[in-house]
Amino acid sequence: MTHITVRGLDHIGVTVPNIEEAETFLFEAFGVEFLYETLNRSQPPFAGAAVEQMILGPAGLSISRIRMYKLGTGPTLELFEYDAVDGQRPALRGCDLGWQHIALYVDDIDAALARAVAAGAEKLNDPWDLTRAEGGPGNKFCFIKAPWGGLIELITYPSPQPYEQDTALRRWKPPVSPSVSG
Repeated sequence: MTHITVRGLDHIGVTVPNIEEAETFLFEAFGVEFLYETLNRSQPPFAGAAVEQMILGPAGLSISRIRMYKLGTGPTLELFEYDAVDGQRPALRGCDLGWQHIALYVDDIDAALARAVAAGAEKLNDPWDLTRAEGGPGNKFCFIKAPWGGLIELITYPSPQPYEQDTALRRWKPPVSPSVSG
């Protein structure tokens, strides 16, 4: 049997209609930090049959901008902006097949929700208590919709979770930042 060599989640790619607007939202809502730009409008776009095949896109698509952002202590966030996409569709609903949302661990869910809404997110629900295998005092989650339509879950679980009694395995939890008082 081959040993699994996956070390963890590296980045999350998100297609947005306008990189500047998405970047402003992400700065204001979550404090992301710009790392670098892979592609900008002064460079030739990524286009052609090989790109179309690689991303299962329609003929004639053109990737015009790509930027990478630091997102807390977790994986990085990669934003894509496309030009010339015929029939580009809005983000999926949570019940549709495929990757449906990203979840961001927060220490203060009420403050994080208020900040995201002030930055332009739509609040889809007030924070709910996590239950069953994830329950515990203060363990909560809620969903917001980003300005471009993507679903984002805000989650916090400061208390031990019941599943931890049944296995030595643990879900990944970001380390506490030195700037966060505990």
